[in-house]
Amino acid sequence: MKNRPLPNDPMIRQLVQSARANQLTRRGLLAGATAGAAALALAACSTGGASGKPTPAKDQSSTDKTLTWANWQAYLDQDANGKYPTLEAFQKQTGMSVKYDVAVDDNNTYYAKVKDQLALGKDIGADTVCLTDWMIARWIRLGYVQSFDASAIPNKKNLTSNLVNVDFDPGRNKSLPWQSGFAGICWNKEKLPNGLKSIEDLWKPDLKGKVGVLSEMRDTMGLLMLAQGVDISKKFSDDDYNKAIDTLTKEVNDGQIRNIKGNSYLNDLKSGDTLAAICWSGDITQLNAEAGDNWQFAIPESGGTLWSDNFVIPIGSPRKANAEKLIDYYYEPEVAAEVAAWVNYITPVQGAKDAAVKIDPKLAENQLIFPDDETLSKVHIFRSLTPAEEQKYQAAFQKVILGA
Repeated sequence: MKNRPLPNDPMIRQLVQSARANQLTRRGLLAGATAGAAALALAACSTGGASGKPTPAKDQSSTDKTLTWANWQAYLDQDANGKYPTLEAFQKQTGMSVKYDVAVDDNNTYYAKVKDQLALGKDIGADTVCLTDWMIARWIRLGYVQSFDASAIPNKKNLTSNLVNVDFDPGRNKSLPWQSGFAGICWNKEKLPNGLKSIEDLWKPDLKGKVGVLSEMRDTMGLLMLAQGVDISKKFSDDDYNKAIDTLTKEVNDGQIRNIKGNSYLNDLKSGDTLAAICWSGDITQLNAEAGDNWQFAIPESGGTLWSDNFVIPIGSPRKANAEKLIDYYYEPEVAAEVAAWVNYITPVQGAKDAAVKIDPKLAENQLIFPDDETLSKVHIFRSLTPAEEQKYQAAFQKVILGA
């Protein structure tokens, strides 16, 4: 396990999600404008489900001591032998056998694989899965997740207070945050010693053909809209969104933006193909740890985005109680701190910061893991979209990706 700084703060307003970057990290999307992007667009537009909501599977946890956890790559503490120390400890403690399935490479592509089974109430092969806020909102709306037994997750009390009531799951009866993170800007410190302060700095002439942006719509478009004075956490208009799409389209067509990618944007930073990018906070911490301290991350002057990935129990899982036991375990502050020290994203667990001090006092000083109120005042959560808005906005964004 590599040494690296760790951060988090218990006063994480309505926000707060991670990755390592061995090959793909937690947000590893499809790279560039390929046929995969077309498939992504189709999946994004498929927001409906069966006409009637499915019913929860019968729980068999009392006789079946197994569990499958679907998650993103490099999103859990891992040792040099490829084992997951905290998960190993959980299995020893409970006698349960857990399969950690790195099955999620992107919200849309994962949903496309399991949506038909979800609609029928079938087992999707995962008893708990971690997906991003907006996708979790869809699953909850369509009735694709099971409600928690509150008594089975007593450590829920450790959830950061301002994350308890979110618009898609008031009271957190069906979801609990796993990790959170920021989207902002980054740059090569050697090539750009004066640094960057704003989104507009990405459009400077000397960066033509050397800029990358993310293929996650809410992060790239969120930053562009914030730069244009739009509050993405509140109701905004089609015109607001389209103005930002026009900016993105112009910079792609003019050759300012070299590519629109998922996690593979890190490879472009490493090679020097890009010198600056819209990026994810944890990735840059990881990149510096693995490839030299050459890059700097910052939240733009106009603000950054804040996102969370969340635990849910799919409607067809027959091992609900097992999943609840796992979720409860990861809400123990000491366990949460150990995970955060590895993944370098924000933990939603109160008490984890104090536990992190015992691991390494410097960990608690990292604003990318334990942000204080001042840092949190600079970031915004992209508001929930209606199904019609999601289809319309994602389709417009994918059109730019396909033309990039």
